[in-house]
Amino acid sequence: MDPALHKAVTQGNLELLKYKLTADPKALLSRTPQQNTALHIAARLGHRHIAERILRECETLMLEKNIDGDTPLHIASKFGKIEVADLLISYSLEWPIDLESEEDGPLTAGNKIGNTALHEAVTHGKSEVALRILEANPNVGHMLNERKESPLHIAAREGMAMVVKEILKQPWVEKEEETQPAVSGTGSPLHQAVVGGHIKIVEMLLSQRSDFVKQVDCDGSNALHYAAQNDNAKMVEMLIANDSTLAYDNNYWGLPPLHVAVQYGSKSAIKAILKHCPDTAEQFGQDGGNALHVAVHKGKFGSLKCLLKLIQPEEIINHQDFDGNTPLHLAAKQSRIQSSLLLLRDRRVNPCLLNQKGQTARSVIEMVEANTYEMYVWRELKKQEAKRCKKQQLPPVPSSKSFGRKRTPSDYFELSVETYTLVAALIATVTFAAVFTMPGGYNQTTGFAILGKKPAFKPFVISNTIAMCSALVVVFCFIWAWRDPVKFKLHQLKWGHRLTVVACLSMIVSLMTAVYLVVEPECRWLSIVVILIGCSTPFVVWLILGLEVLFVPL
Repeated sequence: MDPALHKAVTQGNLELLKYKLTADPKALLSRTPQQNTALHIAARLGHRHIAERILRECETLMLEKNIDGDTPLHIASKFGKIEVADLLISYSLEWPIDLESEEDGPLTAGNKIGNTALHEAVTHGKSEVALRILEANPNVGHMLNERKESPLHIAAREGMAMVVKEILKQPWVEKEEETQPAVSGTGSPLHQAVVGGHIKIVEMLLSQRSDFVKQVDCDGSNALHYAAQNDNAKMVEMLIANDSTLAYDNNYWGLPPLHVAVQYGSKSAIKAILKHCPDTAEQFGQDGGNALHVAVHKGKFGSLKCLLKLIQPEEIINHQDFDGNTPLHLAAKQSRIQSSLLLLRDRRVNPCLLNQKGQTARSVIEMVEANTYEMYVWRELKKQEAKRCKKQQLPPVPSSKSFGRKRTPSDYFELSVETYTLVAALIATVTFAAVFTMPGGYNQTTGFAILGKKPAFKPFVISNTIAMCSALVVVFCFIWAWRDPVKFKLHQLKWGHRLTVVACLSMIVSLMTAVYLVVEPECRWLSIVVILIGCSTPFVVWLILGLEVLFVPL
């Protein structure tokens, strides 16, 4: 582009622009390396007076596209330059009708990805520009880009309620090819409103475009599948209230909305679906498994726990898939330890059922390389079979010793025990040493702690004692873990983990009180800083690990 022209446009210098155009009228035809014209630059920077002068000289620049296929109106819409956009829209309304109808006019022209100026406005959240374009040509609200997304799709997803309202005012009958799901999986505008979580827009679409309710995306998922995935209970209830059959529709993967909610761990959506359509618990997927199977297969312990609370019939809980596997079989087969134990604690779960290979859940574990946790589950299953399956012919039970010898030892279990024992021993050593090196020392005459009468001394002694005793309990109990790891029950390992957490928290309290005792008389601000850092430590750990900090990784 001519340097003088570029300078005049970027600086908004109208006098310099006039001078340049007088000297060289053809300068407007020059472009930047990205194929932007002077009008593109003026639109991006919002220089209306410059754009107006350029249009007076060369109106056809409105249709010129840059390397991305964007016209100046695309640029003004993208950057929300309402004054320039309004000017360009005014000029576009004067274009010949036949040109506009061929989708070559400024309002309907598409860029390389098929976006019109309205697409760009709603994509970048420029509501004012979008409303102005719709006022000029309401039909562009339904035009599709190459991903088969209309501005209505995008506005619904982005929560632009006023734009959605304006687009819906224009009657529109979609062509057959426009109703087909796109390869990109965008679905209908209702799908997009659900993805964005915009309840007001969902209500608007349900009331004015009921045909969106049954539309599916490229995977065959309806809007309820999306709401289930996003764990939006209110959205789930709205969609079911509008059309309860949505809850029974499978997508192309054979998953109904309940199964989608389960595999994404959407507990609120699970509760809402089962509340309004309780018989969806009976649905099964392509492999014949129901929602409980999905929860076990995907390792969604929270979903499984939620389902067991909400589903009552035993025949659903013990449902067998096409291979004859119940959820308990599947949990044993996939080494889902927590899920296996949860199912075993439920009296409705039948451990005596056989799959098509004639296996119980217990014999399924015997077919895999069992680690320590799986051996514990095997023992629990064997115990349940002995109590509840006395009148049934089941696969033979190997002895625990011969069964154990066939399996390799669990390296992870050994590492866990070593880690906990080492950490607990260190805590016990440090806290024991703190007893003999009290903050401030001892009075050499009486033998009492010098700072013993201060209020912070008592919390120090108590927290230090708790840390030491908790650590000693962990060390003492873990000695027995080496004797027979299988007998060292899972809940004992969990308690060891929790006592280690208690010991660590007590050490933090001990540190804060010790520093406060020694430092506070001379430097209060330093003691306050140490206390704040100490108090923030558990919250940082909780922020990183969440509830996992309370459980042993399985």
